Amino acid sequence: MNLDDIAAILSVTVIMCGLSGAIFWNLLTWWFGIPSSSSHALVGGLTGAVLIAVGSDHVISGFDQLLQGHLTGVSKVLLALILSPIIGFWVGFFIHRLVFFLARGATPGVNRYFKRVQVLSCAGLAFAHGANDAQKSMGIITLVLLSGGFLTEFIVPFWMILSCALAITLGILSGGRRIVRTVGFGIFKVRPIHALGAQLTSAAVIFSASMVGAPVSTTHVVSSSLMGIGASERPKAVRWNKAQEIVSTWIITIPGAGSVSMLTYLIVNAVLGLN
Repeated sequence: MNLDDIAAILSVTVIMCGLSGAIFWNLLTWWFGIPSSSSHALVGGLTGAVLIAVGSDHVISGFDQLLQGHLTGVSKVLLALILSPIIGFWVGFFIHRLVFFLARGATPGVNRYFKRVQVLSCAGLAFAHGANDAQKSMGIITLVLLSGGFLTEFIVPFWMILSCALAITLGILSGGRRIVRTVGFGIFKVRPIHALGAQLTSAAVIFSASMVGAPVSTTHVVSSSLMGIGASERPKAVRWNKAQEIVSTWIITIPGAGSVSMLTYLIVNAVLGLN
């Protein structure tokens, strides 16, 4: 988004309205226990708010640059969000085949070792999650401070890194059991071997995306990796109806969050008379 030539109060208002759309959509899908992408919601919310407030010329789409082989703007974000679940599916598919091959002939007692290894795989996934998702929050907060004149250049203060780390930790501790139930049992009945494969897959895909500066959805990658693992072992055991429901939510997240942010801006503008 390009908000450089917009008044500070309007810039901050646009960002706040965009965030309101993302937050509302995340809470809505959380309530119904449907894993959705906070990254998609953030993109949709910000884009919708910018479109309704100052027009499409302030949205850096990047589609023309994409045709020339350069990734930037919304096109870079969308491409990362679209490709990551596809990559997660197939990486999960082949990692499960590899783990299953290495554990061939093992007794059920091998699950004890899988559970122990998950201490490391969970830590890796948590690190990858923070390396990608927390950066989006820091980017938005820095943008607000820059637009409001509190910062003179786009730098991330150390206190912001700590606060975002604390917020994402508290969010994880707060629950989300509906989503945990959907991911753990709604897609495919997860056993230790499947959990290990999904964690390894998700950590690898998300961390790789972080290294190239591509924002991806942890929810998308984890869910799609489980689908790939289930399809690798026994496709009929995958609850494809639930998977279809999740994919449908992914598709409508951007326009849904964008619509909420547009409505929020219209209400705020009617009250404050920004334009």
